Amino acid sequence: MARAKRYDWRTGCSVEATLSVIGGLWKAVILFHLLDGKKRFGELSRLVPGATQRMLTLQLRELEADGVILRTVFPEVPPRVEYELTEFGRSLEPVLLTMRDWGEGFQESGVSAVAR
Repeated sequence: MARAKRYDWRTGCSVEATLSVIGGLWKAVILFHLLDGKKRFGELSRLVPGATQRMLTLQLRELEADGVILRTVFPEVPPRVEYELTEFGRSLEPVLLTMRDWGEGFQESGVSAVAR
């Protein structure tokens, strides 16, 4: 397992702590897709088409280092790698589902990203 990062939270706010784990550009999207179960790298690449291979790899490594996902390498040729949520990562499910619901409402509202 990758080594967890050390955090120096500036505000001490628990929201900051949460965002330090899931606040990467693609992390919440990756975690949301892993709610359905194990995924291989190629599957995640297709589900997150805006992320480059390098970015996806970096985000997965950070999530693994934080103990949110588990990376399993199968000794095959070519090697097969699967990603899944840990029990700790699974505890983010209500947060991710609430984010999904809020995002759907926001998309349906037709509110522009530009302040009026």
